[in-house]
Amino acid sequence: MNEMSAGSRARLIGAGYAAQGLGYAAVVTAVPAFEDRQGLSDAFVSAILLLMCVAAAAGSVVADQVAARWGSRYALAGGLFVIGAGLAGTTVHTPTAAFVAILLFYGVGLGTVDASLSMQGVLVQARLGRSVMSRLFAAYTAAAIAAALITSGSLAQDLGAGVPLGVAAAFAVLVGLAGWRAFEPGRTERSHVVHETGSRAVRRVIWVCGMLIFTAFLVDSAVSTWSSVYLKDLAATGWIVPLGYAAYQVTVLISRLIADHMVPRAGRLSMALGSLAVSGLGCALVVLIPTKAAAITGFAIAGIGVGVLVPLAFSAAGEAAKESSDEVIARVNLFNYGGALLGAVLLGALSDPIGLRIAFLIPVVGVILTLPIARRLTQLTVAEPAPRPTP
Repeated sequence: MNEMSAGSRARLIGAGYAAQGLGYAAVVTAVPAFEDRQGLSDAFVSAILLLMCVAAAAGSVVADQVAARWGSRYALAGGLFVIGAGLAGTTVHTPTAAFVAILLFYGVGLGTVDASLSMQGVLVQARLGRSVMSRLFAAYTAAAIAAALITSGSLAQDLGAGVPLGVAAAFAVLVGLAGWRAFEPGRTERSHVVHETGSRAVRRVIWVCGMLIFTAFLVDSAVSTWSSVYLKDLAATGWIVPLGYAAYQVTVLISRLIADHMVPRAGRLSMALGSLAVSGLGCALVVLIPTKAAAITGFAIAGIGVGVLVPLAFSAAGEAAKESSDEVIARVNLFNYGGALLGAVLLGALSDPIGLRIAFLIPVVGVILTLPIARRLTQLTVAEPAPRPTP
């Protein structure tokens, strides 16, 4: 297994992305079933999801520490085992305190996998010598769509939400077992690189790429959390309400399938600026034209930009800090949770005083503020530290 080709490893890492997307989508689409089974209110579930986000941020730190000591492949495999156990735990009724603990445990695994997948993706991309990150992220999106369909079918057949959750749990464990020794070997004993060159160059990489991630997840969280609510506010009939989110996910998937071919041709800076502009344009359309058709179109346009921006930012971080890519990516990944929280919480807080339509200006403002930061992508280089003297 250690002699596995880079192409085979890339496919295995893609399976890791699929396991993450399958599990997360199974959880969020099972929320109504969780409420009924556990007797939970919307407010309580919102608080749990917020705590899950905090737990995922802690998981990203865990990934950094495990990768620095043993290598990112063990962080990824271990995180998949935690995800599998957490998902399995959600399939049965438990006391509320235990249910919350299970979801927080799952959140830690989710964050660990989230960070270590990007570490692994950058490593295998460097080994292959060509861009593959967007297609790896496409595996996540495709699996998330599949999970939503599986959940829908399971509920239609009165099988309950436990079936898709169990499928996702088993898949995560299987990928973890397959990848325990076969994922890309992570760079170990790398901590001195960040500290010795950690200076301004590393901070610039983390800040610039982190802000791209922050803004992408600000848009993603705003659309994912509030698109259906906004369409419902526009008096959309039941079958139209989920179409905004569906259109968004479809364009995210399409953009990720083609971005690996476009980035080398157009250049990373042009693609980053274009992706930001497209994301902002999509949200601006929602604000400017308060109709159902414009909203669905705007969400779809925003998905084109977000689909490109996330893998592009992680690739830029990994290539700029090649000798410390695992550690730098773990820190960049933390910006993900800030953007996700802001998109979900701030838009919700403003929905009563100003309305969701105007609240969608928040991701537009985020995009505008990030554009000048993105222009620094071409300045991201971290010199390798001088070899340590042999004692």
